Amino acid sequence: MAIRYGKGLIGGALVIALLALLVHWIGINTIEHYRDDLLFYLQAHLILVLASMLAALVVGIPAGIFLSRPTMVGRAERFMQVFNIGNTVPPLAVLAIALGVLGIGSGPAIFALFLASLLPIVRNTYEGLKNVQGSLKEAAVGIGMTPSQVLWRVELPNAVPIIIGGVRVALAINVGTAPLAFLIGANSLGSLIFPGIALNNQPQLLLGAACTALLALLLDGLVTLASRLWLERGLRPS
Repeated sequence: MAIRYGKGLIGGALVIALLALLVHWIGINTIEHYRDDLLFYLQAHLILVLASMLAALVVGIPAGIFLSRPTMVGRAERFMQVFNIGNTVPPLAVLAIALGVLGIGSGPAIFALFLASLLPIVRNTYEGLKNVQGSLKEAAVGIGMTPSQVLWRVELPNAVPIIIGGVRVALAINVGTAPLAFLIGANSLGSLIFPGIALNNQPQLLLGAACTALLALLLDGLVTLASRLWLERGLRPS
């Protein structure tokens, strides 16, 4: 317990030191100058990330479940390549295609981020369910569970840690790609980064990039904490 507490203190001290160093590099005056813009673009960035991640979860988890079923043995990997489109094609190309189909604005940006986030969720859901011990499923069938009960009460609870890992990877890709939405007319933290590059404004560029990185770390921490609390409240693997 003491070791864990000590590690927490060291981690907290490192985070505070990193934040202080970032503030020093960026400058208090720069933060004050761009405060209103930063809040606006941060909100827009969050909307893009949350909307596209929600769509990716709604599509990706059921798709992973479907591919893990016994009827899909031998065909799952071929179907998995469909979900690999968003990761095989460079993000700028996906944004350009979305721009040509959906026009300028948040719509094509959300669609492109959705495609980029899809594969890790589908892949980890599939792998998590496939790696559930066969003895657990056989025991569940032996006590009279239906296939749907086996899925919801045995397979999914045991696959949660691996599924959460895929969600974390997808979230990191999503947050890091969202600044590119500026290039197709959608507001995001890229609205600070790219003008900073064009104008050679290093403090503005660093402010946008640092906020993007901190947002990715914060959302990843929230997902990790939520999944840990969920498992500790009784959804641990059987």
